[in-house]
Amino acid sequence: MQAAENDQEDKGQRAVQSIEVGGRLLLALAHSTAPMTLKDLAAQARLSASRAHPYLVSFGKLRLIEQDADTGRYALGPAALQLGLTCLAQLDPVRAALPVAQELAASTGYAVALAVWGNFGPTIVRMIDARQPLHVAMRAGTVMSILGTATGRAFAAAMPAERIEQAFAQALGDSPDFATALLPDQADALREAQREVQEHGVARAQGRPIPGVNAFSAAAYDHEGSPAVVITALGHQDHFPVAWDSSAADAVRAAAAEISSRLGWRGALAQAGAPRAGS
Repeated sequence: MQAAENDQEDKGQRAVQSIEVGGRLLLALAHSTAPMTLKDLAAQARLSASRAHPYLVSFGKLRLIEQDADTGRYALGPAALQLGLTCLAQLDPVRAALPVAQELAASTGYAVALAVWGNFGPTIVRMIDARQPLHVAMRAGTVMSILGTATGRAFAAAMPAERIEQAFAQALGDSPDFATALLPDQADALREAQREVQEHGVARAQGRPIPGVNAFSAAAYDHEGSPAVVITALGHQDHFPVAWDSSAADAVRAAAAEISSRLGWRGALAQAGAPRAGS
């Protein structure tokens, strides 16, 4: 009986409290832009200085932290840097985004799509169906219009104009190395998408291009500030609000921010707009 109980605990219920406590110190250093004093570091980790110090000694032996000999301040060490670089090398944006997309779909009941920038532009890679039937022709592999869909405009607003010009040139069969400027109506649509996302943090679709279907889209950024994936929530116009301050818009903004955090982006994703790659 006791063996069975121990086996049950080993299936994910057991935890090492001291590791969790020490981890708070590492996370506090990770969120600081400058080396920290023992007093400030302990306070951030909700520990006394005397309790924090032994953890820091151990982390120093592992080279996870370093202490400046002159100031006594603490900062992350070379082993922490190596962990971060390895994590970035192993990171798959879609894998990181999928749990967030699934939670968004579960909490709202809307259909949710994830898109990446493929060879032909914004391309759907995951589609989670709505709680209520929603007849849309969006499946993995679907290439979305760059300026005619919320998904495409969210990408377009986050990317340099040259990338958009290249995408249009490729669609016409031209070499991207000799991409020409956008046509006047395309340039106007691009500026409008940039303004929309800069002001509201999301791109919006109202019954277009899919009749009767509304949507909000937002880009999530990687650690370099490049748009890695766009998350889109969509639903029937009778049940999907389109106000910029609606719960649907808020949910998509929050989901994009969460994905960006998982991808290592530490900049602002507020309505002022995130930096566009190459800017």
